[in-house]
Amino acid sequence: MACANPEHWSYRFIVLFFNCMLTFGSYFCFDMPSVLQKTFTDSNNCTKGNGSGDALQEFYLGDSDNTTCNNCTDCLGLSQDNYNLLYAIYAWTNAAVVIGAGFLIDKLGNRVGVFLFSSLCLLGSSTFAASLFLKGTAAMFPLMLVGRLLFGSGNGSLTIVQNRITAYWFRDKELAMAFGITLCFSRLGSVLNFFLTESFEEDYGLKITLWGGAFLCFLGFISAIIVTILDRWGVKQLGDEDNLKQESKKLKVTDIKNLSLQFWLVALAIMFFYNGVFPFMADASEFINDKYGDRYHLNDRTSAYMAGAVYDVSMLISPFLGALIDIVGKRGILAFLCALLTIPPFCFLAFTNIYPLISTLWLGFTYSFAAASMWPTIPLVVSQATVGTAMGLTTSLQMIGIGICNLVVGQILGKKNSGSSVDEHQLERWKYVIIFLLANSLCCMAITVILNIVDKKRNGILNISRKQKRRMLAEREQLISGTSYEEPEERDPLLPGRGRNIN
Repeated sequence: MACANPEHWSYRFIVLFFNCMLTFGSYFCFDMPSVLQKTFTDSNNCTKGNGSGDALQEFYLGDSDNTTCNNCTDCLGLSQDNYNLLYAIYAWTNAAVVIGAGFLIDKLGNRVGVFLFSSLCLLGSSTFAASLFLKGTAAMFPLMLVGRLLFGSGNGSLTIVQNRITAYWFRDKELAMAFGITLCFSRLGSVLNFFLTESFEEDYGLKITLWGGAFLCFLGFISAIIVTILDRWGVKQLGDEDNLKQESKKLKVTDIKNLSLQFWLVALAIMFFYNGVFPFMADASEFINDKYGDRYHLNDRTSAYMAGAVYDVSMLISPFLGALIDIVGKRGILAFLCALLTIPPFCFLAFTNIYPLISTLWLGFTYSFAAASMWPTIPLVVSQATVGTAMGLTTSLQMIGIGICNLVVGQILGKKNSGSSVDEHQLERWKYVIIFLLANSLCCMAITVILNIVDKKRNGILNISRKQKRRMLAEREQLISGTSYEEPEERDPLLPGRGRNIN
């Protein structure tokens, strides 16, 4: 059978399918608290009085006739600080683990990594769901934090393994498309979460809903087993097993000193851009419902759908953006435009009452282009020996920033009285939150301006097109053919330029 032949195109696409399924469940689980934010932060309480303010009428009618309850039996009553801490601890754990995970994967290989990190995702999501058995006790929230900590330890590192497997099987082939499909599957998990979780929780309750998310992570663990078998068999049949072991290098901490100024500017730009998007997604459904619910007659479910539009756009266009940017180039300019074009939707959300779906769709486009233009920039500005370290450092810096921003958002929002209507004071707090996220986008824009200035002084490697790249490679071929060939060293740049010094 052709599909059993590792050299046939169908085999690598089978590997790609199960590789994509590694993170489908984990991305679904990641934003479940966002969709269920009201359930997490409200309390099951009752209010006495008919709301008329007539104490004499309440005296004669009796308290029992004037008691209203919100019937939120699944509500957990978390404060906004504690709710945002669920996201902050995920980000911080991810930041701490992801660098070490890169070293571990380099030393032990993809197969050990995929088992270890998919297991942590499953264990973390299960622990988070199991915390509801302790509802009403002081131990519930700490156990929830333990679950998010374990989940954060696995999910970010699992993405690194996933990308390494994709890079091996699609090298010199449909690499950009394969990475786009991988991101598309991950975002599909996020999109389905925003579409399905709210209604599922209403029908089956919070406990079963969270265990359903854990079950999706179990499917990811099964996919890890399958992709490990396929990867091991394929690598062995292709005769690459010994070569991969020999090529596995032990990265040195001292390699960090060789990272260029361009890299650090790219890493900061990524951090500030994601500081605006991810903390917004954590609170987006409640924000939309609080600010626009009465004006546009939105319920909790519709608000969640609108918040999820950011991921809807990313899911639809991600497979095509990588190939497009490979042709056009101009990554530095695109990074600046993404930061610049992120400012209007945040301004709409903070200062106007424009229909929120416009802002979330707009944000989805800028987020998709930023992910497709900023991350692939890193290999262009670092040396061959430090690509893995650079990716890990960037992810770590990104997660530290997101974790801090989640805490700041929680502090700004403060404690919301359960069951109370949204007042002007609460809307003012939401406005300050969006302004804070807008400030991060402005910082990103400033960083990308500096990045393009520095890059232009260093031969403009970020803004070359595919045609210019081919001309540079042709010049190098001519140079090699006219002189003796020298084996490239570890610290030689991945994309050569004439007289370019990346350090």
